[in-house]
Amino acid sequence: MIILIGSQKGGAGKSTLAVNLAAKFAREGADVVLVDADRQSTSSNWCSDRTETDAPVVHCIQKYDDVRATLKDLNTRYEVVIVDAAGRDSKELRTAMLAANILIVPVRPSQPDLDTLNTMSEIIDQAKDFNEQLTVHGLFTMCPTNARGKEGAEAEEYVTDYENIPFLTSRIYDRKVYRDCMSEGLGVIEMPANKAADEIHALFNEVIPA
Repeated sequence: MIILIGSQKGGAGKSTLAVNLAAKFAREGADVVLVDADRQSTSSNWCSDRTETDAPVVHCIQKYDDVRATLKDLNTRYEVVIVDAAGRDSKELRTAMLAANILIVPVRPSQPDLDTLNTMSEIIDQAKDFNEQLTVHGLFTMCPTNARGKEGAEAEEYVTDYENIPFLTSRIYDRKVYRDCMSEGLGVIEMPANKAADEIHALFNEVIPA
């Protein structure tokens, strides 16, 4: 199974989401590889830090440009392939869509992020012409932890215009523990009890086929 985390804008917690899903799969006993297709190398740095812990192994490779063949090959050798693609319209994002089973599009509930959905929607339509099996999920990330305000409600209404990017009920909130885990080589589910772990469990259960 190939899971792609991709969006049109940086700052939506894309790499954080990728590594936390990788940690969750590893804890579930899956043989998982994380493909860092973002030249910022956030995910591969996390993997490097993880090798210094006792946490279950998450394999990692870096691959840029056309990643389609690499992903298909890895999919024959690992149970789960998670791809962290750069937060922009990149060759890595487009070619990964041609191989992926699941695409998760992280979006902050802010107008600059929501404005990227039109282009993302068009790219998804193009990808589905060649990869009909691609399942797409939108995911609100970096959500404010205070009570739901007007911005959140407006964002929920806005995304209903994009039928090819159905949004999940799960949410990822802006919590310090997500930042802390990135420097530890761990997932939030491997940190002391925290609300973020519940968010990752809920996301996993909503997205991953039973």
